[in-house]
Amino acid sequence: MSFAHRIDHTLLRPEATRPEIHQLADEALRYGFACVCVNGVYVADVARALEGSAVKTCATVGFPLGACKTITKAVEATTAVKDGAEEIDFVAHLPHLLDKDVDAAKAEFREIVRAARGPRPDVVVKVIIESAVLIGHIDLREAEARIESACRAARESGCDFVKTSTGFHPAGGASVRAVQWMKKHSGGLYVKAAGGIRTRADAERMLQAGADRLGCSASVTIVSE
Repeated sequence: MSFAHRIDHTLLRPEATRPEIHQLADEALRYGFACVCVNGVYVADVARALEGSAVKTCATVGFPLGACKTITKAVEATTAVKDGAEEIDFVAHLPHLLDKDVDAAKAEFREIVRAARGPRPDVVVKVIIESAVLIGHIDLREAEARIESACRAARESGCDFVKTSTGFHPAGGASVRAVQWMKKHSGGLYVKAAGGIRTRADAERMLQAGADRLGCSASVTIVSE
């Protein structure tokens, strides 16, 4: 697999314009990125731009806070898939993960997975766990236990990926430690590192730590270095 094909080419700024989104899709086609990741309002545009290519359309759900009701995320996921999304990146309800409440997290994740796969059974589902929040400044054993619980909930609810970060939380984005722990406890799930990956060196560190996919807004710079 090429380096570029492990990158989700991303533009999630709330002020992003339609011309910028079309440029994003053009860049993804030119460089052969894995997918184009956008907010829901632009999913249909991206799906049309990428139609017939190997580049996938990815939509965010519950972004960036994950603080809306599960049913709201479920409806958003279904809508995105109907608009052409082949992958979904949804933000978990963080209090469940901070409390290591696996059952509550699984209940949320399952509903979103079920909703996303209703119109398209093969849709890829990634759950964003905001690993920097879970790790915080607490004892490392407790921090790892939170990551382990989040991974277990993702695994047992039918998700395909665990993803480090939205890139919008003040706690920070991806870290080598988080990726290593997520890989260790993934139980076969894929790991996506996102948030703060701006250089080729950043990207290579995350891949070496165990990431299978990277979410980057600086994708063109990274592959051009």
